[in-house]
Amino acid sequence: MKKVIGLGNALVDILTEINDNSLLEKFSLPKGSMQLVDAEFSKKVLEETKHLKQTYASGGSSANTIHGLAGLGVPASFVGKVGNDEMGDFFHDDLKNNNIDPNLIRTDKDTGRAIAFISEDAERTFATHLGAAIDLSSDDIDKSMFKDYDYLHIEGYLVQNHDLLEHALKVAKDAGLKISLDLASYNVVEDNLDFLKTMVKNYVDILFANEEEAKAYTGYDDPQKALDEIAGFVDIAVVKVGKEGSLIRHNDELYKIDTEKVKSIDTTGAGDLYASGFLYGLARDLPLQSCGNIGSLLASEVIRDMGAKIKPEKWKDILKRKEAIEQSQS
Repeated sequence: MKKVIGLGNALVDILTEINDNSLLEKFSLPKGSMQLVDAEFSKKVLEETKHLKQTYASGGSSANTIHGLAGLGVPASFVGKVGNDEMGDFFHDDLKNNNIDPNLIRTDKDTGRAIAFISEDAERTFATHLGAAIDLSSDDIDKSMFKDYDYLHIEGYLVQNHDLLEHALKVAKDAGLKISLDLASYNVVEDNLDFLKTMVKNYVDILFANEEEAKAYTGYDDPQKALDEIAGFVDIAVVKVGKEGSLIRHNDELYKIDTEKVKSIDTTGAGDLYASGFLYGLARDLPLQSCGNIGSLLASEVIRDMGAKIKPEKWKDILKRKEAIEQSQS
């Protein structure tokens, strides 16, 4: 089986349930967005939300995808930067305990954290203090990290660090890896559009986007038109359309993937886990229809509970259902 290495912001997720939008309005956080905040702002938010129900977990978009891949049995690693603190130790141990090879760089800054507000309609809004994660630089990335790996998966949030992203893409390409990029957030796409398009055209093989991100990238409201536009620059384009499933284009082939109708508790990590299932399929050389169906399976499971990871007790059933998909479409 092919191997996957992830690169992204190593963050501890702090999942916070809210009953209305008053806190989002108070902190000027657009619903559904990811906003970068400083240490003082992050501490203020934590102080004013400590009375609410909160759950801590290791996270970051790429790390979530790598966790999903490891759950499916794919040999995986994650590259990121954390602090020399308890949260940094927590992040490292969580990778190890989930059969992921930690490739973490340590620094004296506090480990980054992402405060995720979970609305009653299951939408999530992030106030993210990158902390140590923001110190990840091109100097931390070298070809030896990618030895023996076949795919590099990068989260779109790293697009904000132009030097780091371009260096990582070049080094991974030179090492012979296929590049997978998840656009991650529409506002990040809008703020870095010209640079992002250049990177996609020159280096990216597989691109994931949701409807809002695809619109920000292409200007098209129609997901189908956006998909076609993106597919002109990458080998495999994927646009996720929420409850309607996803669209995949490879050359002249179009695949429409349905999604299981489930009660959504928290959409955090749905896109990340979709990428896990899809990349698993590619790692196993499965048909693209199967890749999409397995991605949809994982996305449908993670939204049933709070948090961006699938609960350990669910994996046995998921693996059985995944095998059934492989057998039915082989």
